[in-house]
Amino acid sequence: MYYSRLRLLGVAGICLIGVLLCLPNFMRSPAPSLPWRQIHLGLDLRGGSYLLLQLDLKSLEHDRLQSLQDQARQTLLDRSLGYRDFARDDATASLSFVPRSDAESDAALKAMQSLPPVVPNEFTTSEKDGRIVLTLQHEAMLARAREAVAQSIEIVRRRIDATGAIDPSIAREGDDRIVVELPGVSDPERIKSLLGTTARLTFRLLAPNPSVASPGSTMLEDESVHTQVAVQDHIDVDGTDLTNAGAVIDQQSGGWAVTFQLNSAGATAFANVTRANVGKRFAIVLDNKVIEAPNIINPITAGSGQITGGFDARSASDLALLLRAGALPAPLSVVEQRTIGPSLGAASIHAGVISLLTGLLLVIVFMVLFYGRFGLYADVALFANLILMVAILSLFQATLTLPGMAGMLLTLGMAVDANILINERIREEVKRGRGPLQALQAGFDRATGTIIDSNATAFLAHVMLFVFGTGPVRNFALTITIGIATTLFTTLLLSRLLVVRWYALARPKELPV
Repeated sequence: MYYSRLRLLGVAGICLIGVLLCLPNFMRSPAPSLPWRQIHLGLDLRGGSYLLLQLDLKSLEHDRLQSLQDQARQTLLDRSLGYRDFARDDATASLSFVPRSDAESDAALKAMQSLPPVVPNEFTTSEKDGRIVLTLQHEAMLARAREAVAQSIEIVRRRIDATGAIDPSIAREGDDRIVVELPGVSDPERIKSLLGTTARLTFRLLAPNPSVASPGSTMLEDESVHTQVAVQDHIDVDGTDLTNAGAVIDQQSGGWAVTFQLNSAGATAFANVTRANVGKRFAIVLDNKVIEAPNIINPITAGSGQITGGFDARSASDLALLLRAGALPAPLSVVEQRTIGPSLGAASIHAGVISLLTGLLLVIVFMVLFYGRFGLYADVALFANLILMVAILSLFQATLTLPGMAGMLLTLGMAVDANILINERIREEVKRGRGPLQALQAGFDRATGTIIDSNATAFLAHVMLFVFGTGPVRNFALTITIGIATTLFTTLLLSRLLVVRWYALARPKELPV
């Protein structure tokens, strides 16, 4: 029951720091000399936009078939194996071709079996009616889809963060959907356009006859001349080799352009293809649309280039942002969109604050009526507990939602339970005939173990909720977890400090409990 001056100052200092960290949440203009950290309000409190995005798994499968076809052709050429009638069937997710001769059939089959899979057991190879057939496996494509969703979440996060959106929430839903919550964003059209763009940049040569599609080429829209051109399916340089991109003003035309920089592998590939195809047209393709197709005048060996395509400042900046963030593995489509107005958020805040204050007031009255002075000290500790919870949330700039507010109210109830255990234990010791100091010492000591045990189990349970939960569950678990830590501090240190200081000053012959 002895508190040294250092211990007293430590407890008081922590409470004072908590008050200072809470202040920014109740002040309009920040003070420049103070660290200004506030609690962010979630979508249900602040209002904003809700987007449900779905990954196009068919497109993912189509792109894999196309890349597998390029790999198969290149492998056959490297092994001097001929082929004819190369066909791709999206309906059955398969590729097939006819070997040049029956003598090369076994060698062609072994060559296809040596192709590296993206995921284990990705495809099977077989021979049917004289054709070599490669078939993508459904289970492997589902595994690839799960990887693609995880990859898409990171790319979506990078794109949204680059727009300056405050504390967005991005989470997986099901096998192929992503939930995006944007607090404070009432018009998400720019966000939708950024997320709806796959931003896969490739560099390909035009077909020998750009006006007619030949085997191994596809007709794509050329946005610079608004017509269709035949572009080779083989990708000479992939946008995944990009290391940086930025929006600049073109010194020649005075218009906006996008510069890009390739890594060493991309720079080498770019140099090789431009060196071997001087005089030919090289198409810059973004999401299956040709931005421009300039002639290769000289080999480009620096690993950098510039894209001009009639950009304005906004479109050039957005394209540079998309290229820096990386390409989505497959297109995302908006399945559902909701906008929550700020008035609904304000009503939720009002209702949450009223419920929190009402619950706090009822607890304060209950404790004073049942435990008198000790109940009053418990109420002071309870109020300090609320301040410390808000302070920690502010320090980490956490997002507060309605479930989080419910967690705060539940924490206050749990904190009261701890104080009730202490006060009831002190009453029992008084009834046993112990003196005031001995009753206080025994009451706190014997209740401490029970309080720590009960809060430790609750702490572990809510940590698991935070780790494995999503959205509202995580916010609820976060506030409870923080509340348990502050409850142990205010109950075992602050309330004991108040009782000890009162006893040292009053020296009562009987305890008012």
